[in-house]
Amino acid sequence: MKTTHVLHRLACMALICLLLSCGSQTEEADEISPDDLAELEELLEQEEDKMQYQPGRDSLRFSGEQRLRNVRQLTFGGNNAEAYWSFDNSQLIFQSDWSAINAQGCDQIYIMNQDGRPMSDGQNYQLVSTGKGRTTCSYFMKDGRILFASTHEADAACPNEPIRSGGRYVWAIYPSYEIYTAQADGSGISTLIGGPGYDAEATVSPDGKYVVFTSTRSGDLELWRYELASGDLLQLTSDLGYDGGAFFSLDSRQIVWRASRPQGDDARNYKELLAQNLVEPSALQIFVADVDGGNVKQVTNLEGANWAPYFHPDGKRVLFCSNHHTLAAGHGYLFDIFLINIDGTAMEQITHSGSFDAFPMFSFDGKRLAFSSNRRIDRAPSRETNVFVADWVENPQAVDREFSTLETASGSAHGHGDHGHGDHGHEDHGHGDHEHEDHSH
Repeated sequence: MKTTHVLHRLACMALICLLLSCGSQTEEADEISPDDLAELEELLEQEEDKMQYQPGRDSLRFSGEQRLRNVRQLTFGGNNAEAYWSFDNSQLIFQSDWSAINAQGCDQIYIMNQDGRPMSDGQNYQLVSTGKGRTTCSYFMKDGRILFASTHEADAACPNEPIRSGGRYVWAIYPSYEIYTAQADGSGISTLIGGPGYDAEATVSPDGKYVVFTSTRSGDLELWRYELASGDLLQLTSDLGYDGGAFFSLDSRQIVWRASRPQGDDARNYKELLAQNLVEPSALQIFVADVDGGNVKQVTNLEGANWAPYFHPDGKRVLFCSNHHTLAAGHGYLFDIFLINIDGTAMEQITHSGSFDAFPMFSFDGKRLAFSSNRRIDRAPSRETNVFVADWVENPQAVDREFSTLETASGSAHGHGDHGHGDHGHEDHGHGDHEHEDHSH
């Protein structure tokens, strides 16, 4: 830390001590409360962040990304997505088909440290699924275990991907998906939720009580809640359409998800495709509800596909991904992350890479955001999707509002000093053939 930073910190600490001493030496003065002290310490941290932040090194950040700082890349090839935080904010669990770490040819589940440092075995990425079948939608559990969906018990090979016909773009709803738990190292795999039909897209409530997941067990793609202590199941949705990709709020009192609500010919087409274990993801909106499925509210009413939602820590806003703003220009494959109030007001675009940005998740302390993107340090177009982590800026400063995309050398492979190149495209990932997206979040 530079001398000026040390002096600044000492000055702020001296101010805090002075305020505390004034409160103790003057009978009429009010004492500094713990909340006031915490607020002062938070202000101190913010001031230190402003002094230490080096915009000239933020090479994976783009103009307009006022709420992201210190964007770091954690994977470097193939398709990597749905990276979700451990409850202690130290690790990420994600799915990948990157050939450098995965010889299976379709998604498997891995864990990595959020700071990019090697794991205890010296490797950067640890396989925690079986290496067989196809996997999707992994998550950490409160007790330290992990969960994910997999087809490995039905077949060790990757399941066949659907063939596009007549220009229709479809996702496969593999009925062989079941939801499994395992220890954090991948050992001790056991079935948590199974049975006939598709069971996947599971996430865990922060209080550790529930798992929410998507299933066809009722005949349609609906949300269900599984109580970990009792094994009791509760169906949360019942309207026709694909309800999926649900997450809990930080206080575990609400859920947010994306859903289609087909009508008329669209409803008939939806039913025909579902009978073939397929869906056509075209029109999706964001919804919120209480944790028991009550008090449903539609958040978005936008064109295109609006999906991959996640609650802001305050429970009053959600992040989500959308292509509504690129459809008119014929660039519906370009997705960005947006922030919106749950009443549908004050929508704000968060990412501006001009490529694919999706799958946002806040760390549980609210300080960082994990997401997947096609962004590259050399700005070259690409179809790879990689995992990134950025510091979240709750209150953008002048340095954030005035940030401009850095000029970088063509062909450069690394960004933010030590992490760098990313890519990938909509067809494979942002509603694409790739499974991270297909059923997901």
